[in-house]
Parts: sequence; C-alpha cells; structure tokens
Amino acid sequence: MKDTADATRRSAIVERTREHVRELFENEGTGHDYWHIDRVRVMALRLADEEGADAFVVELAALLHDIADWKFHDGDLTAGPRRARAWLTELETDPAVVDHVVEIIENVSFKGAGVATPMRTVEGSVVQDADRLDAIGAIGIARTFAYGGHRNQPIHDPRATPEPHESFEAYRDSAGGTICHFHEKLLLLRDRMHTDAARRIAEERHRYMEAFLERFHREWEGLA
Repeated sequence: MKDTADATRRSAIVERTREHVRELFENEGTGHDYWHIDRVRVMALRLADEEGADAFVVELAALLHDIADWKFHDGDLTAGPRRARAWLTELETDPAVVDHVVEIIENVSFKGAGVATPMRTVEGSVVQDADRLDAIGAIGIARTFAYGGHRNQPIHDPRATPEPHESFEAYRDSAGGTICHFHEKLLLLRDRMHTDAARRIAEERHRYMEAFLERFHREWEGLA
C-alpha cells in the first residue's frame, strides 16, 4: 500500500508541476516556451529509460529546468534553482528529491565554450542531454532565430567573428549575431552529450545544421 501511495503522490506532484509550468510559459515567444519544456521532458524520459535513471527526478528537473532562466533574469544563475526549490518545497516533495532536482537545474545550462558544466548523476546527464538536443537540428535552428529576434540581434553580420567564450560573463554578453551563435554554442553540443542515445540523435541533428549553414552562406553570397 505504501508503494501505491508513494506512486500516487509522485504522480500528483508531477501533474501539478506540469500545470504550473504550462501556465508560466504558455505564450512565451523566445523559443523557451512550454512546448520546449515538454519536448525536453519527453526526450529526457526516453533517455532515462535507456540509462536506468530515476524517472521522477528526471521529469521534475526537465519540467523546471527553465523556470527562471538566467537569460531572462539579468544573468542571475541562482533565480531558477531558488524558484524550483520554493515550488517543490510547497508541494512537500521529499527533500532529497528537491536537492537533486535543484542541483540539476544549477548545472544544466550551457555557459560558454570554455566553461565546464559537468553532471554528477545520471539523472542530470539525461536532462542536460535532452535540453541540448532541443537546441540543435531543425527545432534548434528555429529556436535560435526566435531568440535572436527577441534580443534584437542581426541574423548575420559577416564582420563578426565567433568567439570561444572562456567565461560565463563573456558568453552572457555576446552580441555577435545569430549565425555566430551556431559556432559559439550549437555546433559544440554534439560533442558534449553524455549518453550513447543522445550522441546518436545529436549526430544527425548536427549534420542538418551544417547543411543549413552551408546553404545559408551560399544564399547570403548570391551563389544559390
């Protein structure tokens, strides 16, 4: 009976969290909307199944990974973890689960080419992989241009040179344009996946981005 009660309680926590996140992000327009979060959730659970990860921790971390993204909170890396902890504590979630989810959220985001973002647990690895998979391929391309528009960045400035940012501050303040962002982040993600399944998926999505960029530059130069 205890196992059944625990499963029911966990299911209720997940469902309330999904509803909460949907309300927060339903009409978000920068590519970090509810459907991004849901895609990360679905992919993270797929990877969790292959890797034998705790699905409850994975699903909560995926749902809450963008709850207060630093990109929309003046670069504050602590905003998301604080909001996630407050929410899960309000739901009377097991403190060990809360700590684990918060740890994942603290480390999940890309912070620059030269900044390590390791994950201590398999749960963190699959959530980070799932989030990064949603940043590449066809959907990643669409999200990148949506975010670039939000930041009033040019689509492309051929005078700009991509930079391998060695600090979070340098990455945060980058303004080289959307095409630069491919080289400063998206094309690096394939080689930063943790799991075998994510690496397989990333390989195809990476090739798609390379083909897109080749076509983009041909059209830019009037060659196609």
